[in-house]
Amino acid sequence: MVNGLQRVVARFLLPGLVVFGLLPAPAAWAGPKIQTWETANGAKVLFVEAPELPMVDVRLVFDAGSARDGDKPGLARLTAGLLNEGAGDWNADQLAERLENVGARFGAGSARDMAWVSVRTLTDPKALDTALETVAAIIARPRFEAADFNRVRKAMQIGLRRSEQDPGSVASKAFYARVFKGHPYASHPGGTQESLAAMTREDVVAMHKRYYVARNVIVAIVGALGRDQAEEMAGRLTRDLAEGEHAPPLPPVGLPEKGWSKHIPFPSSQSHILAGQPGMRRGDPDYIPLYLGNHILGGSGLVSLLSEEVREKRGLSYSVYSYFQPMRRKGAFVIGAQTKNAQVHEALEVIWSTLQDFITKGPTQEQLTASKQNITGGFPLRIASNKDIVEYLGLIGFYDLPLDYLDTFVDKINAVTAGQIRDAFQRRVHPEKFITIVVGNGQEAPAD
Repeated sequence: MVNGLQRVVARFLLPGLVVFGLLPAPAAWAGPKIQTWETANGAKVLFVEAPELPMVDVRLVFDAGSARDGDKPGLARLTAGLLNEGAGDWNADQLAERLENVGARFGAGSARDMAWVSVRTLTDPKALDTALETVAAIIARPRFEAADFNRVRKAMQIGLRRSEQDPGSVASKAFYARVFKGHPYASHPGGTQESLAAMTREDVVAMHKRYYVARNVIVAIVGALGRDQAEEMAGRLTRDLAEGEHAPPLPPVGLPEKGWSKHIPFPSSQSHILAGQPGMRRGDPDYIPLYLGNHILGGSGLVSLLSEEVREKRGLSYSVYSYFQPMRRKGAFVIGAQTKNAQVHEALEVIWSTLQDFITKGPTQEQLTASKQNITGGFPLRIASNKDIVEYLGLIGFYDLPLDYLDTFVDKINAVTAGQIRDAFQRRVHPEKFITIVVGNGQEAPAD
C-alpha cells in the first residue's frame, strides 16, 4: 500500500496532471525512504526497498536528450533507438529473446533533456542475472551496425513525413522552434529530413561515447532487494561504462523580447492553437504556486477556468488546457485549444481575457480550496506499481530534487496562498510576450 501511495505523490512531479478525489489528505504522510550513493566509477544511484513483490524495476537516465544534438537534430533519438538493435555478443533478436525467456520487460526512449533505458525483472537469480547482463551490454557495448543504423534512420524519416500530416504536430514543432529560438530546446527531438539524411554511423558512435558514461547517468532502483544487493546491481550495470564527465550545463532560456504570432495553413476543419512562453525549470522556487495556479487556470480538465469560459459558456472549443513543462532549464508554459476555423479569433480573445483576469486577480479562496483538495485528496486513494515509482526516482535524481520531495509535497501545496499564486503569475507569465501558433484554415492569429 505504501508503494502505491508513494507513486501517487510522485505523479505530481509532472505539472498538469490531475488526481480526482475529494477526501482531505492525511495530516502527515511518510514517503518512501530513498537511499542514495555513487558507484565506484561515479554513477549516482537512488534506491527504494519494496519487498512486497519478488520483482525489481531499474531505470537508467542519461543526460543525453535532444538538447545535446548540437548541429545534428535527431541524433539523440537515433542513438537511443539503436541501443537494443545489437549489443555485446547478441543481435536485436537475441537480445529480445534473452529478456523474453526470463520474463523481463525492456524499454528505452529519449526526450529533450534525457535519454533512458529501463528493465523490469523478477528477483529470481537466473532471471535477474540474465536481465542485468543484457542491459549492461545494451548501455555500454551497443554495436551500431550499418544496416541497423540505416533501418532506424529510415523509420525516423518516415515518422517525420507522417507527422507533417498531423496539425497538432505541425503546431508543436513551430511553437517550440519559436519559443526557444536560438536554444538547444528549439529543435525537434526527431530531427529533420535534412539532418537525418546527413547523419552518419560515426555521429552515433561519438554521441554514445560522450554521453553514455557513468558520471552522466542516474540509476534508479525499486524492488525486493536489500541495500547490499542494490549496490551490487548498480555496480554491475555501470561497471563497463567509462567514467567520463557529466554533460556541460545548458545555456539559460530567456523570454522573447516581444509577442509573435503565425498562421500556418492546413487542410482541416479545426484549427489547432498553441500559445505560450518559457515558464519554469525543475526545482524552480516558484514551482508550487505556479503548478497550483495552473491547476486552477487550465490544468484541471473540465472544471478549470479556461474550460469554463471557452468551452462551457461559449462552446468555442471541445478541448482547452494549459500546463507548465519544467525541464533542466525553463520549459514551456503552454495554452492549447482546438476550435472551428471560423472561431479562432473569438477563441483567442476569450483565452487572453481569461488569462489576464487570472494574472491580475489570482484565484478566489473557493477556487484555491477546491484545487488543493483535488490535488491532495487523491493521495491515499491511489495504488500503482513500482515501475511508475522508479520513473520518478529517476526524475528526482536527474533534476537534483531534494530526497524529501515526496514527503513535503502535500504540506507545500496546502501552504500556498492566493496571494502567492497571483504574485508568481504576475512575475512569471507575460501574455504580451506570448508566441502564438495557429494551424488550420481559419483566420490568422491576432498580432496583439
